[in-house]
Amino acid sequence: MDILQLGRRVRGRYVRAAAKLLFRRSIKIEHEVPYISFTFDDFPRSALLTGGVILKSFGIAATYYASFGLMGRQAPVGRIFLPEDLKELQRQGHELGCHTFGHCDALRTKPALFEASIVENRRALNELLPGTRFQTMSYPINAPRALIKRRTGRYFACCRGGGQIFNAGTADLNYLFAFFLEKSRQAPEVVKDLIDRNRQARGWLILATHDVCESPSPFGCTPNFFEDIVQYAVNSGARILPVAQACETLRASSSA
Repeated sequence: MDILQLGRRVRGRYVRAAAKLLFRRSIKIEHEVPYISFTFDDFPRSALLTGGVILKSFGIAATYYASFGLMGRQAPVGRIFLPEDLKELQRQGHELGCHTFGHCDALRTKPALFEASIVENRRALNELLPGTRFQTMSYPINAPRALIKRRTGRYFACCRGGGQIFNAGTADLNYLFAFFLEKSRQAPEVVKDLIDRNRQARGWLILATHDVCESPSPFGCTPNFFEDIVQYAVNSGARILPVAQACETLRASSSA
């Protein structure tokens, strides 16, 4: 590794650490039962046409994070959602969340450009579904830099990152943790152990992935794997809600 690469890596660690500490909106996760939310980044069609069918069989609604600048395109995670998928998503009771219009890297995009992409995504949503608005946000590609956290938090009830852990105790609504399923798709016991630990902590576990198909991308998982995890989540006794609904309920209990 040369000095330039080392410098970039050190800077990246510093920026990520600063983002966790600065511009926080704290919430106490205090509830009698654990919470789980299922989320899909980029909103590939398979996440609704296959993943949504699995969720529907359990009576579960999820959150789909959309970048309208990718709509209809062929991406590494498969074909991205089409306009007609939006009404079907609403019909099934799912939440549509923001992923910026241009799928902007939350670490490397200038804050002003990132904010502009949020506004553009909102405008695109309103053109296709008048009167609909995003309530929550998922940061694309990387964890956000601190100044992006500050700007983004003005627009949404909560914003989600990664982190491979659940939210418990005091969480940050500007940077909620999530666990990406594809990182353990060869080891479902890892996900199930996390669900068990979330139950014990009475926390909020946000599970994330992208495509759901028989030959998934590196960012997705198979239908069998996904169904197995959904079944285990249901059996855990957790209350399973889209991110916006879970956030609203937890905020109400926190302020009570």
